[in-house]
Amino acid sequence: MIDLCRQALNAAQLAGADYADARGVQARRQGLEMRNGALGSLYDNEDEGLGIRVLAGAAWGFAATSRLDRDSLAACARQAVAIARASASVNREQVRLAPEPGWRDFWQTPVARDPFSVPLEQKLALLQACDDELRRDPRVKVALGSLRCVRERITLCSSEGLAIEQLLVRSGAGIHATASDGRRSQTRSYPMSHGGQWTGQGWELVEGLRLEENAPRVAEEAIALLSAEPCPKGRLDVVLKPGQLVLQIHESVGHATELDRVLGFEANYAGTSFATTEKLGSFRYGSPLVNLVADGTLPGGLATRGYDDDGVRQQRWHIVREGVLSGYMTNRELAHAIDEEGSRGCNRAETWGDIPITRINNLSLMPGTSSFEELVEGIDDGLVMDTNRSWSIDQRRLNFQFGCEIGWRVKKGKVTGLVRDPNYQSMTPDFWASCDGIAGPEEWELVGVANCGKGQPGQTSHMTHGSSPARFRNLQVGIK
Repeated sequence: MIDLCRQALNAAQLAGADYADARGVQARRQGLEMRNGALGSLYDNEDEGLGIRVLAGAAWGFAATSRLDRDSLAACARQAVAIARASASVNREQVRLAPEPGWRDFWQTPVARDPFSVPLEQKLALLQACDDELRRDPRVKVALGSLRCVRERITLCSSEGLAIEQLLVRSGAGIHATASDGRRSQTRSYPMSHGGQWTGQGWELVEGLRLEENAPRVAEEAIALLSAEPCPKGRLDVVLKPGQLVLQIHESVGHATELDRVLGFEANYAGTSFATTEKLGSFRYGSPLVNLVADGTLPGGLATRGYDDDGVRQQRWHIVREGVLSGYMTNRELAHAIDEEGSRGCNRAETWGDIPITRINNLSLMPGTSSFEELVEGIDDGLVMDTNRSWSIDQRRLNFQFGCEIGWRVKKGKVTGLVRDPNYQSMTPDFWASCDGIAGPEEWELVGVANCGKGQPGQTSHMTHGSSPARFRNLQVGIK
């Protein structure tokens, strides 16, 4: 693939490109889903191709092909240059790239056991065992279990001397049960909703989750929620667990600090952002306890890699430091907009056929010094919520409403029982300003997001958000 990328670069330069990079991707994706004891889906796909991105006339052009012979690569390169020249004719501002060394390197996801080496029979047997446990009680009407894995070999070369190869592995697994009593239904998921947990690991992730052992509890909680009291209405103190904080961090901080969205270059999928650049370094995003750190080197992170698709080495930096907006997700093209000398390495594409765009990196709420028990003990009247079920946020990432699968009522510092259909609403700066307690590092968890959509044509990206349970005061809860 290195040789193919170099052929593409040579053809692009001969066609008149001032800058060019070529990104070859060889990918394999496997997934299984079992629904009520029957195999719902099974796929095992492989594909490869090469995308060519160029600057000509200080404007971008991009083209891609799955035909990897010399003539097809040359034609693809000429098409990318032609698109760049057409773009330059209407471009209002010339593209300029932040400097970056022409790295030569190889990087791979640390994996204890290749998930593709595990026999299909073993995977099916695990899903069947989980299904048997989930459906022991006839009130569980739907049982789902899934296992997925991805392996990508990415080769990136550029006219600046870049030549890197990366082998990225991601794995995902999860179960959920939906119970019904004829009047209402309730769902519980493990370890996460929306497809389960994903990490940058191999089969060791699945082994560590102990899906079969957790299946009885998942079914019992779904059934118990059928007779639980509804979420109370009003303003209450709330402790959010990592299964909910993952979406809170993602939607109200991650997307809000993508610099292309902040600058108005991106407005699909819930709009632009209130966190505009004049606020950098001064805007009070949250309480002094709130530290949110982006980290492309995070062990197990879904966005963890050696380099992004601009060829920028991965790094760690604050997005919010002690409650103050301190950084953005940037790429080589936009770093100058906030007077930064270099990119933060947030440019990624979903496939070889997609142009890289600015994406959320791994982004985490740093732990505090409390324990979960201390957070609950500090509540006179409130709730604990876990596992995201729904989300809605406005066009500037300000006003939001989130729903969870499960909640617990708290009275005078003690959990008193289950609550069904818990939800809350707030404004982003008000919400993070209300944070007055975060549990310590021993309760800090990573939760993967494998369904983040952005762009048009749309692209899906993966990233991880870490957090400990955290307490928020006086939230509006129980919204219909």
